[in-house]
Amino acid sequence: MEKSAHATAALLQRDHQHIWHPYASATEPPLLFPVESAHGVRLRLTDGRELIDGVSSWWSAIHGYNHPVLNAAVTEQLGRMAHVMFGGLTHEPAVKLATLLARITPAGLERVFFSDSGSVAVEVAVKMAQQYWMGRGKSGKYRILAPLSGYHGDTYMTMSLSDPVSGMHGLFGPLLPRQLFADKPACRFDEPCDASHLATMRQQLEQHADEIAAVIIEPVLQAYGGMNIYAPGYLTQLRALCDEFDVLLIADEIATGFGRTGRLFACEHAGIAPDILCLGKGLTGGYITLAATLCNERVAAGICAGEAGAFMHGPTFMANPLACATAIASVELLISQPWQRALERIEAGLRSGLAPARELPGVREVRVLGAIGVIEMERPVTSPRLQHALVDQGIWVRPFSNLVYTMPPYIIDDTDLAMLTHGMVEALRHSAV
Repeated sequence: MEKSAHATAALLQRDHQHIWHPYASATEPPLLFPVESAHGVRLRLTDGRELIDGVSSWWSAIHGYNHPVLNAAVTEQLGRMAHVMFGGLTHEPAVKLATLLARITPAGLERVFFSDSGSVAVEVAVKMAQQYWMGRGKSGKYRILAPLSGYHGDTYMTMSLSDPVSGMHGLFGPLLPRQLFADKPACRFDEPCDASHLATMRQQLEQHADEIAAVIIEPVLQAYGGMNIYAPGYLTQLRALCDEFDVLLIADEIATGFGRTGRLFACEHAGIAPDILCLGKGLTGGYITLAATLCNERVAAGICAGEAGAFMHGPTFMANPLACATAIASVELLISQPWQRALERIEAGLRSGLAPARELPGVREVRVLGAIGVIEMERPVTSPRLQHALVDQGIWVRPFSNLVYTMPPYIIDDTDLAMLTHGMVEALRHSAV
């Protein structure tokens, strides 16, 4: 039901008094649009306006909102148990989900460790890599090598893995663990990738292999680091480099997993399997927070052969039954449908719908892959004026840095997709960013 302007103003006032929003000031309240409900691909604001959600609630709501299959899974599991500790206990939703993930992810990833969020999944991956080398008697191999322009989360270890110069965590640089970095992947998705594109990666491995536990990378798409879409050939050669220098490979597929790039997992574009894989976001279809870190038997055996004899991590809400049941429903819903055709349709719609943006002043590039569409500007565009313009177009798109991008739910139809892309172009055209 539509709220009165007075009620909405009161809601915002209480919000400003008590809530601290992500990447926002507590003393200078951010621009906010109160949401009353959501259904399908639409967010309904308290003032009655409806917006097409073009970012799937930060890339997680791949099936849209209020999906009957996911609603039913939540309701059924809630009647059994919402949570039980995972230390010393187990339950069917966790076992079924782990079995499912081991089956559909790249070959060899048989061990599944559940956690609460994407950032923690990466923390777990790094600890796995470090404890693996401890178990091998090589505790000096503890540092992580990453390409520049990466982003892996907001916790302390994950901040240290993100770009130390252009990333959003430079403020904390002196406080973070010292990692190693190589040039970002510069070969475009549809271009060949040769050894020269990994020259600095090879150089770092040649110089520091005895202290590097793992290389971490976001396969095919560096997301928050600039929506850099690069060639699968880079991953193929990186896998070979890691094998050559006896270094583990961690694939952070929190943003790219579950079909976003047009393959179920982005590693499949290169036909490679990492030693450790991080999943999150779309895992539960955006319903409830859950993440997973998978590893191969080599890593698991190495960890358990060490002094501790066990992996030293254990979140309170690990393998939460409600989240696991929802994730099973979400993943099965995805793979039971012709999702590849849906992604191909969305990709085609994004290519045609965003093409007019190339003619706008200030646009550097337009690029598309799967259900990802990016308009890169010459300068930053995160202004209230542009955000209002996007909302006035009836769409919810949240620009960052110099990027106006979309990652819509997979259920979006052609009409709404056309409205979404048209709205992005028109908002840029009329907001004079």
